[in-house]
Amino acid sequence: MQKLLSGNAFVFGKNVDTDQIYPGRFVEFTDVEDVAKYAMFGADPEFTCKVKKGDFIVAGTNFGCGSSREHAAITLKAVGIGAIIAESFARIFYRNAINLGIPLIVCPNISKLIQTGDRLSLDLHSGEIRLEKSLIATAEPMSEYVLNILESGGIKPLIKQQLATGNRA
Repeated sequence: MQKLLSGNAFVFGKNVDTDQIYPGRFVEFTDVEDVAKYAMFGADPEFTCKVKKGDFIVAGTNFGCGSSREHAAITLKAVGIGAIIAESFARIFYRNAINLGIPLIVCPNISKLIQTGDRLSLDLHSGEIRLEKSLIATAEPMSEYVLNILESGGIKPLIKQQLATGNRA
């Protein structure tokens, strides 16, 4: 996994819940390609027409609140979101996304510093967020354990790797 990411920003507000990320009326879909068609549908029905692999979601506080619906994280991974940068995350969404291999970055006031369409770069190791070439914020650094999960592609690939090598650290 790359530790230096770049992409365009899509900015959303506070309290973006799992029903906005992936509306409950679509939970009947189980194929990842079908699930991907409805990413952020409750907040922006045109989102999947605009987003490109590696782009970022930027949001205010409490991103991913609501139900424990894992589809919310699955749909964002399926459309290729590079990372989600928010002022805070709902606990269950945070674990679901990290376990699927989606970088989640906590950065106070970030939603006030970035606009939709801004070209960002993000250093996962240092937490530096840049707009064009200028440093605009430094997020909370990710722990080595979380970086290890992300580098493995998620918690399941990490566990499989550990079991195969006998390394359970």
